Amino acid sequence: MNGRRVLERFPAGGPRGSWPAEEFAHARRQEGLPAEVVMDLASDMFLVVVRGGGEAAGDAAA
Repeated sequence: MNGRRVLERFPAGGPRGSWPAEEFAHARRQEGLPAEVVMDLASDMFLVVVRGGGEAAGDAAA
């Protein structure tokens, strides 16, 4: 893997475009995760990812 963990996937063809992905990423940032939205052209999906190879804060709390 390239040091990113995918938290959620959203279809790029959705009626609201990237908004659901951006809203999800914003909520994760409010929780302290450095989430960001990237586009996966191969799957035509918006991905909400956390960069870095370590555990995310949500994993440690589980």
